[in-house]
Amino acid sequence: MLRNIPAEPPGFVGRADESALVARALAHHRLVTLTGPGGVGKSRLALRTAHRNPPGAADGVCWSDLWPLQDTRLLTAAVADAVDLADHSGRTPEDTLAGWLNGRRLLLVLDSCEHLLPAVRELVGRLLAECPELTVLTTSREPLALDGEHVHEVRPLPAGSDALRLFGDRAAAAGAPLVLPGERAAARTLCERLEGLPLALELAAAQLRHLSVQQAERDLVSRLDLPPADAAVRPLRHRTLRTTVGWSHELAEPAERLLWARMSVLRGPVDTATVVRVCAGGALPADQVPGVLDGLTAKSVVTREPGPDGGPRHRMLDTIREYGEMWLGELGESRTLADRHARHFLGLVRQVQHDWFGPRQLDGYRVVERSYADLCAALDHLLVHRPDEALEMAAGLGFHWVCCGHLHDAGAQLGRALRHSRDDAPARPAALWALGVVRVLQGDHDLAEDLAQDCRRAAARGTPDDALRAAYLAGLVHLLRGRPLAARTEAEHALRRPGGSLGPRMMCRLVRVFGLTGLGFLDQARAEARRLLVICGRHGEHWTRSYLDYQLALISLFEGRSADAAGHARAMLGSKQRIGDSFGIALGLDLLAASLAAHGDGLRAAQVYGAGLTYWRAVGHPQRGTPELGPVRERCERTARELVGDAEYERTVVRAANADPSALLAEALQADVR
Repeated sequence: MLRNIPAEPPGFVGRADESALVARALAHHRLVTLTGPGGVGKSRLALRTAHRNPPGAADGVCWSDLWPLQDTRLLTAAVADAVDLADHSGRTPEDTLAGWLNGRRLLLVLDSCEHLLPAVRELVGRLLAECPELTVLTTSREPLALDGEHVHEVRPLPAGSDALRLFGDRAAAAGAPLVLPGERAAARTLCERLEGLPLALELAAAQLRHLSVQQAERDLVSRLDLPPADAAVRPLRHRTLRTTVGWSHELAEPAERLLWARMSVLRGPVDTATVVRVCAGGALPADQVPGVLDGLTAKSVVTREPGPDGGPRHRMLDTIREYGEMWLGELGESRTLADRHARHFLGLVRQVQHDWFGPRQLDGYRVVERSYADLCAALDHLLVHRPDEALEMAAGLGFHWVCCGHLHDAGAQLGRALRHSRDDAPARPAALWALGVVRVLQGDHDLAEDLAQDCRRAAARGTPDDALRAAYLAGLVHLLRGRPLAARTEAEHALRRPGGSLGPRMMCRLVRVFGLTGLGFLDQARAEARRLLVICGRHGEHWTRSYLDYQLALISLFEGRSADAAGHARAMLGSKQRIGDSFGIALGLDLLAASLAAHGDGLRAAQVYGAGLTYWRAVGHPQRGTPELGPVRERCERTARELVGDAEYERTVVRAANADPSALLAEALQADVR
């Protein structure tokens, strides 16, 4: 099974034997590193290998792009994302990652490691030592230098065969097929002088829209014949590629060169609207950016891929982006573009916050998830230059990152922002609230309770929304500590105050529903939950709705209505799946298993319960939830064992726990209680 792997683009040329060699190396070595200069095709070969189901990957292939990472802080989080780990534990991210991968026969592909080499070396060394079934394939300009590493040097394409074929294919795509003998002779010379480097060949072929192949060959050869100033320190192939990139830069239109430089601030991939908002201005009006972007794409400076919404997303390869960064500095715009980048992504977070309780809620979660690297880069910039805005941004992201499984990063970013900002910063109550939610989900209830008190004090000089969020956090801690009366009282006290947005008020009403259930006032809890479901449905909201379905499933189980309980559990799972909340999915699977067992379907209950255990492993800690859920789980297991027998129950749970959780989730969502 392929997980989080980019689609393989068409037009793979050559390297058929080389792909087989890499696959054979993976069969005999647990760490294989593809090395070579930038632009030689390491990532493309790794992608080809990953899509060919290499040996030793019975449990799947996972791909992690490391090129967007500015530094090592997000390395473990990037790898965790790739392997579908949404860590909610209080352990170190590395401990949890190693625990999650232990026993899995996975191939983990880490692409573009060179700028993070010491950290990658340490992480990969630890994972290989603690996860004996794991195999790792990396791409890097130099080896990781770990014991047992098999290094495969990716060489350029042979100039007279594969390189010429690649150049010819790209020339034809540019509208300049190599037809005449003189064109093919010039192309062969060009391939030889460009040393068969695929990226250099693609950049050169893209210029044939405006130049003949003979002109391109003369221009590039004259540049390659000049010894560069850094000839003593740069490898020849690196100079060849850099010369080709520089030549492409010279041939670009002034507006293309400007956009090239400005786009280097983006970590990407990003949509066209983001490119316009970050990069337009001055000599590059907004209405011209899409056309200029098309020009850079035609010149192979920008790569284009389909986005999740069907629209195009754009990014630059590392070598090309590095060249753009250099020119951005030469233009004196580095700080300006970093400010603009941070301002855009802060605005995006504000919009996501504004839309949270409404039909765009799910869009907000998806935007936050796919913009992760750019959001972190913007946060880093704001922490240095505008710390109060950094605090606002971290507070706005905290709850979304919690739901998307970035608990450790959310806690770290919120902690940094709180330390760097003023004590009276307007966003302080919201940041304390978000950090408190992080600590609750990590199981540190003492610290969460302290943060709830801090949040309440800060909210006293804040907005009505701040007071409602403080009450929600305090109520959540009360619920998880088995104090439903205190939780209900906290929520009702906050709700008696006027003002506040619908979203925070609904959170407090949700706490009240939980409190009523915990106190055994099931009729009141059910009536209130149904009223709130209507409001959620009216506004197209999913997060609050999912936890209302959680409560209604529990209430139905307590009242012996197993079919109703299963319906609400599946509704909860559907909402959590859309948000991408592994913690919520784990809770919902436990409820669905209990509903199936209560309905007399012990085999399916065991299967769903086993799938739930996989999701609990994915969040890095044992089963959690409000105290009422513990006896429900125990009764589920006891009933299912009685229905199918201990041996069959255990076999089914183990099988499900080792199967593909997403497939089991899809099956659970489609099944009806019979």
